[in-house]
Amino acid sequence: MDELDLTSAEAKATYEEIREWVQEEYGFNVTRLNIAQVKQKYGIIERENYNKPKSPDSRQPGCPEEKIKAIEEAMRHFQMI
Repeated sequence: MDELDLTSAEAKATYEEIREWVQEEYGFNVTRLNIAQVKQKYGIIERENYNKPKSPDSRQPGCPEEKIKAIEEAMRHFQMI
């Protein structure tokens, strides 16, 4: 294996790196929930969520369109999508 080869885990940006990039480029904050929702949209599921709601009828707040676009751009920047 070449020293420059990246594992799939090394190629992924952390939630904090995505948050910082969006803050620098767009000037607003995104939450971990926002990032998780966009990752789920693209099928990037790292592990099962253990903090599930007790009621199947419970709802999560939706991510605003401007934040979705910013997170998608950050994911492109980090070559995740």
